[in-house]
Amino acid sequence: MLENNPESVKIAFKNLPLTNIHNMAEQAALAGLAAHNQGKFWQMHDALFAMNNNISNEKILAAAKEIGLDMDIFSRDLNSDATKQRLLRDVANARQAEVSGTPTLFINGRRVTDRDPGALQRMINEELAKAGKEAAN
Repeated sequence: MLENNPESVKIAFKNLPLTNIHNMAEQAALAGLAAHNQGKFWQMHDALFAMNNNISNEKILAAAKEIGLDMDIFSRDLNSDATKQRLLRDVANARQAEVSGTPTLFINGRRVTDRDPGALQRMINEELAKAGKEAAN
């Protein structure tokens, strides 16, 4: 979708750690946010998912080092109140949007029910058309 719509699509990733399913979900979410501070969210995201639910604090730190994060900054951010507050905001946003599982997708605030690429593109086109009409008025 990004390749087909480079000027109009932006991805906003929000965390919803399902701690009842995975005891390291919150720590993994915090690691992603801490990596984001150094511009490496997606690298950390991919490293965490490659762990196949076999996540530990040691593996998170090893992944951070492997993707080239400044480890002093990462450790500080991983444990900071600011990072914890960002995670709490993400969780509150998920509750407000009635999200109970992951992944859940939205396009311009509309919940995606059909993840087929054609259906996603139709939703994007609808939202762009709406935005165009609103801009013209």
